[in-house]
Amino acid sequence: MRKLDTRTIVVASHNAGKIAEIADLIGPFGFSAKSAKDLNFVEPDETGTTFEENAAIKALASAEASGLPALSDDSGLVIDALDGAPGVYTANWAEREDGSRDFAMAMEKVERALTERGANEPSQRTCRFVSVLCLAWPDGHTEFFRGEVEGTVAWPPRGSAGFGYDPIFQPEGHERTFGEMTADEKHGWKPGDAAALSHRARAFKLFVETCMEA
Repeated sequence: MRKLDTRTIVVASHNAGKIAEIADLIGPFGFSAKSAKDLNFVEPDETGTTFEENAAIKALASAEASGLPALSDDSGLVIDALDGAPGVYTANWAEREDGSRDFAMAMEKVERALTERGANEPSQRTCRFVSVLCLAWPDGHTEFFRGEVEGTVAWPPRGSAGFGYDPIFQPEGHERTFGEMTADEKHGWKPGDAAALSHRARAFKLFVETCMEA
């Protein structure tokens, strides 16, 4: 594993929600970071069929464009009753014809698909959020960190916090959805904490323990 020897990185994302969460996570470590969106980098086509492939595409593009290490996230909702869908196509399910994204529409699409399969009970609506972080260097070296959190698909959506599918994801062992949790409750994690809740925070915990600690 290659250690990160700088605190200057690029957050390889154009997604405002992801940028905000990653900023929250890296803030305590004294990073100087700008996002690919801030730097007006071209958003690469995510042509991979796995979270790892898509995370690498984004991180390598920003590392090459900036000459700095770049950290990307590729994440999605994996629903057992839908054979793993939407999975790597989680964002695509929210796309409208004009290219904009409507996650209320995407959540309704998920619910219709589950209803069509007769998945009405919580035990039939198991799912997990997956996050894969990729840290890429300008020389093409990459490191990957995968975090997952188990849960169930709730309906109707609850809460307006977070972003994406958060209002329908109820993590295992909790009564509230991610959409009902504060940012600190959902993805707050600091060194010394035994556990992290969200998929992104769990991936970030691995990143810190692997690349930043001696």
